[in-house]
Amino acid sequence: MKDLSWKTLSSEYLFKETWFTLRSDTCETPDGRIITPYYVYEFPSWVFAVALTSDGKFILERQYRHALGTTSYELPGGCVDESDASLEAALRRELLEETGYQFDSVEYLGKTSANPSTNNNWGHFFLATGGRRVQEQHLDFNEEIEVYLYSFDQLKALLREGGIIQSMHVTALFYALTRLGHLQW
Repeated sequence: MKDLSWKTLSSEYLFKETWFTLRSDTCETPDGRIITPYYVYEFPSWVFAVALTSDGKFILERQYRHALGTTSYELPGGCVDESDASLEAALRRELLEETGYQFDSVEYLGKTSANPSTNNNWGHFFLATGGRRVQEQHLDFNEEIEVYLYSFDQLKALLREGGIIQSMHVTALFYALTRLGHLQW
């Protein structure tokens, strides 16, 4: 199989912030073509979960997303902080902060990329089960999150209606619902 990897000849940072960095690369393809500029968006790793309460309800969040100017349902999760000991620790922290729930079990299901053409990070997804509400939400200053509990039938209807628009979250649902025995392929 032919190696299609590009060689990075140089990189220049155009913008650097905590949650977003933009760099311009100069690259060389295997056949010697020079590609410049090639813009890469650097983000922290993301974690999110298909989270179920101890009585089997799916925990969903409803929030406004300014880039699209829309309010929709999502899975709980967020960015991995440097202080997080592991991906699972980051996920458990995000679940507790955003939903107020702790979970008996967390199972890693895989990873996906929002856009491997421009983004350098991975979104890691999990199945969290046995959730119990133990505290109020502790949201960041820019978050306003409503928490909803859905049955499997309600979740299916929401998916059919296009109520979950975040593509990585739909991917995580596909894997989790397969793991839970709700989907076969």
